[in-house]
Amino acid sequence: MAAVRKFGSRALLNRTLQSYALPAAYSRCSSVWANVAMGPPDAILGVTEAFKKDSNPKKINLGVGAYRGDDGKPFILECVKKAERQMLEENLDHEYAPITGFPAFGQASARLAFGEDSQLVKDGLNATTQGVSGTGSLRIGAAFLARHYQASKEIYFPAPTWGNHGPIFKDSGLTTKSYRYYDPATCGFDFKGAMEDISKIPEGSIILLHACAHNPTGVDPKWKEMSKVIKDRRLYPYFDMAYQGFASGDINQDAFALRQFIKDGHKPCLAQSFAKNMGLYGERAGAFTIVCADKDEQARVLSQIKILIRPLLTEVKAMADRIITMRDRLQDGLKREGSSRNWQHITEQIGMFCFTGLKPDQTI
Repeated sequence: MAAVRKFGSRALLNRTLQSYALPAAYSRCSSVWANVAMGPPDAILGVTEAFKKDSNPKKINLGVGAYRGDDGKPFILECVKKAERQMLEENLDHEYAPITGFPAFGQASARLAFGEDSQLVKDGLNATTQGVSGTGSLRIGAAFLARHYQASKEIYFPAPTWGNHGPIFKDSGLTTKSYRYYDPATCGFDFKGAMEDISKIPEGSIILLHACAHNPTGVDPKWKEMSKVIKDRRLYPYFDMAYQGFASGDINQDAFALRQFIKDGHKPCLAQSFAKNMGLYGERAGAFTIVCADKDEQARVLSQIKILIRPLLTEVKAMADRIITMRDRLQDGLKREGSSRNWQHITEQIGMFCFTGLKPDQTI
């Protein structure tokens, strides 16, 4: 009211305020997002929220694929603790890293994936950049293919695939399709269906492959046969490798598919994540690599990747071994409790994920 008295009347106050009004375009900014709809809850994280609210002491979180020990808490590897101590001791100044991340990190990531003795890494034919975990690395690759891959703008996913694959590649401008992969009848790999579908994919298309421990089924394919039909169709392989070392406990065994494809003459691209196998869920550590034909091509590809980016392991084996053991114990427990069903697929599947074959009305 003091302001009203000063200006003499409410009408005078209103006229005075209007004279200082902001431009119409600016005033509309407060409601520019008024028509944005509420998005649906995340299907996986929604399970985690329900888990947190459940007071049952015997509850188990089957949502987010994060490794935990018998105490139910995240497991921190000793090598990670050692690396953290090293970082503190070196008194890092947090200076800007190069656009593609620290070169040593990129080269170490490439050697881990392609092998310590990989000739292509020795020859510098890998255009590698650091990425924001697996998701960010996948997005870098998706954006690069959308902009520079001329043969096709279609990418084929195994059915089913990780829930984030679709949004990542669609948002990058690629068209997503699928090929048969999982067989509900056997709870295993649909070899016949996959071979038939892949052999009919248009030449030049992109095909996404889970390098090991397929998410979400835990079912791996027959890689040599996959490599042959993919090469015969002249498809471009895009590997997503989030569980190297975490599937079998052997980093070389888990990289078999990628290295077999290299041996067979493919020049794939690769997204890596170190969230699961290193327990670095919150660090968002990953890498993206494109295999190139020669050094000149590598330089050109890396220059374009920069433009897009710009505007272990003993404990890992113990973790993998424990998961394998838990699968054995689950299978034995079901048999012990009198189940007459064949649960062999539980131990045949691999990694953190398992498709049980149960129907919706058999689950809670």
